[in-house]
Amino acid sequence: MEFTFLQKSTPKGGQGFARYAIRSTVAKKDIVGNKSGFYYIGKNSASIEKIVKIFKRGYASELIDNAKTELKRCISQEKNSVPEIIFCEAQLDFSLIRDFRYFLNNHPILSSIPFVLDASTLSEEKLASYKKARLADEIISLKETDERFLRIKTQFLKKVKTTTINPDAVQQIHQNGLPPVNIHLILKRIFDITISLCALLLLSPIFLLIALAIRIESKGSVFYISKRAGRGYRIFDFYKFRTMHVGADKNIDEFSHLNQYGANAEIGPLFFKIDNDPRITKIGLFLRKTSLDELPQLINVLLGDMSLVGNRPLPLYEAATLTTDDWAARFMAPAGMTGLWQIKKRGKKNMSVEERISLDIDYANRNNFMYDLWILANTPYALIQKSNA
Repeated sequence: MEFTFLQKSTPKGGQGFARYAIRSTVAKKDIVGNKSGFYYIGKNSASIEKIVKIFKRGYASELIDNAKTELKRCISQEKNSVPEIIFCEAQLDFSLIRDFRYFLNNHPILSSIPFVLDASTLSEEKLASYKKARLADEIISLKETDERFLRIKTQFLKKVKTTTINPDAVQQIHQNGLPPVNIHLILKRIFDITISLCALLLLSPIFLLIALAIRIESKGSVFYISKRAGRGYRIFDFYKFRTMHVGADKNIDEFSHLNQYGANAEIGPLFFKIDNDPRITKIGLFLRKTSLDELPQLINVLLGDMSLVGNRPLPLYEAATLTTDDWAARFMAPAGMTGLWQIKKRGKKNMSVEERISLDIDYANRNNFMYDLWILANTPYALIQKSNA
């Protein structure tokens, strides 16, 4: 598939504005539906070229004011050119981006389109301020984001935007210039920081003893670090004490017939877990049965990657199979050390994939601070398991 950037004529007084049409060699009949392609505001050619590899069509403009005009035209004249996602360079003026977000939120059609800030060239200081302002549905660095997961994240954001639009919240943002305060999220984050920090300090001697035991039994790193997908398919480094022999995670195909959730990876969502896993070390077996292997996740909680309570963060190969409307809702909840699945079904051999995802979605729909406290109160009983799955 090839794409061509066709520069349009610059209107008088446009002050450097240039609109580009990104056209595919694919026949027009292949481009169907009410929304298709992307709209990019800015002039970062590297970011645009990366998006072009994913979407069949799209437009790009350098100025926000002209983007408003173009989007209105797309809706009124070209039904099939309404974008399915809008990207904007975070380097543009903060107040202009804020006003553009108001414009999107108050439009009956555009309010359902995900709005993403491209932080590819943003400094750490500015990135922190933009995250605090929460004026976009997501802030990502297109330069560092994998193309496959950019598409997955787009699908997720579309799902969220079509199910969680709150007219009252939109009106509050428009009037006050700030998003509505969610007291449950504030209490949850304060609680996470307080508990995780205190626990890390108090448990530091246990950390040292576990690390020593792991190194004595087998060579290799004390920690197992892997990429996981959390809330909104956000990818982060996930920490655990290593409980398997080095390189065991590369032998999944060899043990696929022992998968607790079934060996067919071509149909529906994929989860991988083995009861009495032969790859586990002796120390690892003890750590898993007592759940001590999960203590390093307190670091993830302190950093904000996870919460004490939430849905389990998934390996990328599992998350990639949960992008349909039926399953993606589980990613609307934060990733957590413990959750509804852990206290109700953990380690049970007869648990199906559907049951596990159903519990995750149930938590995503009901989660609040008091519900988290209830789950935490019921977690100790689940810590000592009968299986090492």
